[in-house]
Amino acid sequence: MIDLHTHTIFSDGELIPSELARRAEVAGYRGLAFTDHGDAANIDFIIPRLVHVCRKLQPSYRMRLVPGIELTHVPPDDIAPLAAEARKLGARLVVVHGETLAEPVAPGTNHAALLAEIDILAHPGLIAEEDALLAARNGIALELSARRGHALANGHVAKLARSHGASLIVNTDAHAPADLVSSVQAGRIAAGAGLTETEISALIAHAETLLKKIQL
Repeated sequence: MIDLHTHTIFSDGELIPSELARRAEVAGYRGLAFTDHGDAANIDFIIPRLVHVCRKLQPSYRMRLVPGIELTHVPPDDIAPLAAEARKLGARLVVVHGETLAEPVAPGTNHAALLAEIDILAHPGLIAEEDALLAARNGIALELSARRGHALANGHVAKLARSHGASLIVNTDAHAPADLVSSVQAGRIAAGAGLTETEISALIAHAETLLKKIQL
């Protein structure tokens, strides 16, 4: 399992990074990104600490550890400059909290995120066709979520990604130990969204490619 969307005590997760990493390793993970919720108020606090902890922990793990951020409930006009600031602070992966059906995310968030220098649009809800096409053009992965509530639109996301050639990725959005899933369960989540075995293989390959691009 390569999971590029998780949370620690640096936002609303239950675990410190070292325990989350250990639990993920025991669960068979090959890659783990810490992507705590951030906005203009806290990314300068969160990102340097995640960079530091990943550097300290990485020698003890064969699993790749990635310091990232999930820009969350950020006004659409502020997403692009904040993503750029996150990169300067050391984030190796930038995720944006998309227009999930489970929360009142500002309209226009998906579109603004897909125009920014980000890697993943998390749980994008009822994403528009033009935005699915934009994701494909800009090489931004659309997330199929394992998290309750956020997963409600997985089928819609998968359908539009297929229609417009956008890449997909399965992430847990883990906040607690029980949220981690196996690679088998991740495949089932993708299948439940309507993906074929060939499409699931492509999804796994994209996660591996994205992980290889990231350097600590």
